[in-house]
Amino acid sequence: MHEALKEVAFLGRRGTPGGLELLVRLEISPMPDEGEAFFIAGHGGMFARMATILLVGVDLFFRGKLDVLLAGHHLVTTDTLAEPELVLADISRIEPEDVADAYPDIPIVGFSSHTDTGGLRRAHAAGFDQVLAKSALQERCAEVVEELLAPVD
Repeated sequence: MHEALKEVAFLGRRGTPGGLELLVRLEISPMPDEGEAFFIAGHGGMFARMATILLVGVDLFFRGKLDVLLAGHHLVTTDTLAEPELVLADISRIEPEDVADAYPDIPIVGFSSHTDTGGLRRAHAAGFDQVLAKSALQERCAEVVEELLAPVD
């Protein structure tokens, strides 16, 4: 489909609104095969492997944030058949020991409010690979996931 684009005025203004312009510039690439590298926009042109990440106890609002923070990864819930490569668990909504027992060979990241010190301690004691306050996870989400998914030499 190669058609010439035509300029259309929006609400009597010249050009497109800023948000729409950003949306139009966004190019969605096809999903790679498992293990194939792909370009993650916003990661400084870095190439990364798409991973299946299981979300346990994550509410819909935070799920939306994770969709943006982990663009390019396949986020799933327990109702799918996909085998996860990493687990993200909201420890304020689940029992850390149950998650650790269910996924013993998969890296697990637990998060909760910074005020939930008891939950953070329980997740650490259960053997989670990373335990973070929710705010820290939002700041470092992609970095933490890449670190835990990196192949061990």
